Amino acid sequence: MDGSLRFKNTCSLRNPRRGGGSPPPRTDSSLSFSLPKPSPTTAHSTACLETVMMADRVHPMQPEPATGLIPDPLESPRSSASSQSILPKPVRQPGSYVIQVPRDLVLRVPPEGKASRAKANARRGGCCFLVFAWLGALLFLLAVVADILYLVFRPRVPQYSIDALSIASFNLSATSVSPAFDATVRAENPNKKVGIYYRDGSDITVAYDGVTLCTGAWPAFYQSPGNVTVFVAALRGSAIRLSSAARQALVTAETQRQVPLEIDVKVPVRIKFGGVTSWTITVKLKCDVTVTGLTENAKIISEKCGVKVKLFKFLGL
Repeated sequence: MDGSLRFKNTCSLRNPRRGGGSPPPRTDSSLSFSLPKPSPTTAHSTACLETVMMADRVHPMQPEPATGLIPDPLESPRSSASSQSILPKPVRQPGSYVIQVPRDLVLRVPPEGKASRAKANARRGGCCFLVFAWLGALLFLLAVVADILYLVFRPRVPQYSIDALSIASFNLSATSVSPAFDATVRAENPNKKVGIYYRDGSDITVAYDGVTLCTGAWPAFYQSPGNVTVFVAALRGSAIRLSSAARQALVTAETQRQVPLEIDVKVPVRIKFGGVTSWTITVKLKCDVTVTGLTENAKIISEKCGVKVKLFKFLGL
């Protein structure tokens, strides 16, 4: 066949020593043969040989270093590969080891320090969660208790007023004054099921334009539901020195028969809801009172009091 003949002629030309003489000359008679259709094996071998020859032309191979042995040009690739496998592998220098670990495993295992911090943060987060959970439960319980108290007892804020104010020993011509105030206070408990315990430690202050004139105390007693109690609070001042401006303002106000005074009250109380008594809370009372003068027979022209009770504010009152 033409393919086999061409392969043999090519091999004989490339290796004249293997053939044992000069190749047979090509004649025109060899071209007149009617060749059969080449088989798939022959066509594949021919194509591979042409590919190798073209690769050698395009990319010529570098000459191998002289080793003292003459390589056989017809040595097959398989024998070449086996000879390469026989060659000793390069010896790796001691201490130069490369360890390759997958990225997911590296990221999945944190360092020791970070692991301890992560555990500490986890414990801290758990403690914070428990604290907030307890606080939330406590607030919810307080809200439920407040609703129950409001629905059962219907608490109302107590009412206070200043019915009379008697002033003595207020001499504006002296360098210092030691006034004495007797304030008649009316306290009303409008609740039907709630009692009020007024405790010791109260404070009552009477002032004019920010200057304290006298102080006193609220009496301690128990006020039952629906009770109205009227008492007199004795307020005293000692050696109060007034500035010239404050003294002149007081003289002018007394001449006009309109002396404005400020009365501030802070009294600790306990609220009794049936058989349950609350903790101690502070009732704050502030009254703006205007009197006709600074004498024992002074009359109240206007009076306005405001009450603040934290417990009733908590209950929404």
